[in-house]
Amino acid sequence: MRVAAIDCGTNSVRLLIADVGDDVLDDVERRMEIVRLGQGVDRTGRLAPDALDRTFKAMRAYRELIDRHGATATRVVATSATRDAANRQEFVTGVREIFGVEPEVVTGDEEAELSFTGATKGLVRLSPETEVPQGPLPPYLVVDIGGGSTEFVVGSEHAEAALSVDIGCVRLTERHLRDGDPPAAPALEAVVADIEAALDRVESAVPVRRAHTLVGLAGSVTTVAGMALDLPAYDPVRIHHSRLSAEQVHDVTRRLLAMTHGERAAVPVMHPGRVDVIGAGALILDRIVRRFAFPQVVVSEHDILDGIAWSIAR
Repeated sequence: MRVAAIDCGTNSVRLLIADVGDDVLDDVERRMEIVRLGQGVDRTGRLAPDALDRTFKAMRAYRELIDRHGATATRVVATSATRDAANRQEFVTGVREIFGVEPEVVTGDEEAELSFTGATKGLVRLSPETEVPQGPLPPYLVVDIGGGSTEFVVGSEHAEAALSVDIGCVRLTERHLRDGDPPAAPALEAVVADIEAALDRVESAVPVRRAHTLVGLAGSVTTVAGMALDLPAYDPVRIHHSRLSAEQVHDVTRRLLAMTHGERAAVPVMHPGRVDVIGAGALILDRIVRRFAFPQVVVSEHDILDGIAWSIAR
């Protein structure tokens, strides 16, 4: 079954066209555009007209790819920015006109379930000789650091507990890191305070300390991984299922927070659309590792987008 999955988040809109079979998902096309749909939403409560224009332009290009590759089913999922926006009906109408399907503005819990499925579906394989699991040990804590929110999910084969909290790289940058290059200590302290308050909520609602393995998803995490691996260019094959030690996370975060905008832009693995928000994203990951004392992070290129594709096939 050839499916098309679209994930419209606060910072980016992504497309996966894939052939889905029994426990196998084969990529046909995987695309990502930074559209910053959540621009100003934390402050105004509304989707900005130019942000909607950028998003719809990217989606029209995706519709052409879907038609070209002959996908037979499409699902469009929207997350944090559209949950928060008073004028989200404008977004819904535009998406319906482009794809002919109703976008699903999912709850934080639904977003967490999709992320967990996408991240863990191929994480552990059984050895055919011994049927002993090979790879990171469950239970997993899957952390999806987005633009507007971060999802925390604990589970083994399925998500067992989840919480979405309103800390994301775009949201925290717009709140606290709009000035300063690099950001000043008081601004960083304000970001840390927001993150720690959110982690208090997470720890009271989700059994994070029961997890054996931390799995990190999304662009902030994969960018930190690319820097830690000292890659000459972004390489999803090298990044996928790489393992970063806690010290590597701390080191890259320190480096990013000490860089100017120009220095961050010159990092070989840095997407131009992440230059201004990567500091906040890295700091979220850093505080999670410190708070819950994980010795390492398993990095996954597979995330909510893959979860959406699996959900269509089901």
